[in-house]
Amino acid sequence: MSGDVLNDSNTLNNKRTMASQLEEHVRRDIINGRLRPGSKMRLKELAEYYSAGVIPLREALSRLAMTGFVSVVDQKGFRVEQVSAAELQDITLTRLHIECKALELSILHADIEWESRLVAANHRLERYDMQSTGTQLLNPDWEEAHEAFHSALLANCPSSWLLRFVDTLRDQTLRYRAQAICSPATQQRNIAQEHRELMEAALARDIPLAVKRLTDHYLKTMAIVLQNKALT
Repeated sequence: MSGDVLNDSNTLNNKRTMASQLEEHVRRDIINGRLRPGSKMRLKELAEYYSAGVIPLREALSRLAMTGFVSVVDQKGFRVEQVSAAELQDITLTRLHIECKALELSILHADIEWESRLVAANHRLERYDMQSTGTQLLNPDWEEAHEAFHSALLANCPSSWLLRFVDTLRDQTLRYRAQAICSPATQQRNIAQEHRELMEAALARDIPLAVKRLTDHYLKTMAIVLQNKALT
């Protein structure tokens, strides 16, 4: 009897692990633009693409629906969540209110370990190109390094609630970044320099300048995405 319970438990854990892996894969494909906003998510096709079963895939999509990446259609199907100009502006401005405060607190609590982590994160970020070679998609290595840089910037903020809200809003803005990747305005930006100057202001403990550079950085991205006529 105990063996059956153990086997059932292992099977359940395996399903959860598969669903978690699928959740991350699908999330990445939404972020990098392979799965387009508003597109219908056909379970059979996706299961074949990800070499996965329909049941863990459905669970993964249900989780993504809870975080705003996917919407449920008629209680049965799924669709990649739509994007809109109004939502982008709302998310970006709310994110700035919260993240600028977290940045201020992180700098106020700065120490050598925080400095080292931030410098290392920026060095790693500069090693990658933003766009995948030969594609119009975000480079997943750059995206991962980019998230790590911004996390390192705020790492010494003592408020766990502020950081939770930062993570939630960051996830939502990720859905919009793919909209800017092919824009000529993005190609003309020196994004590496923007990050470097932001790091330097933080390391200098210049809170007003660091906040300004973070604000300018996010507003530039928002302005570029808002030029996309696909946004409603």
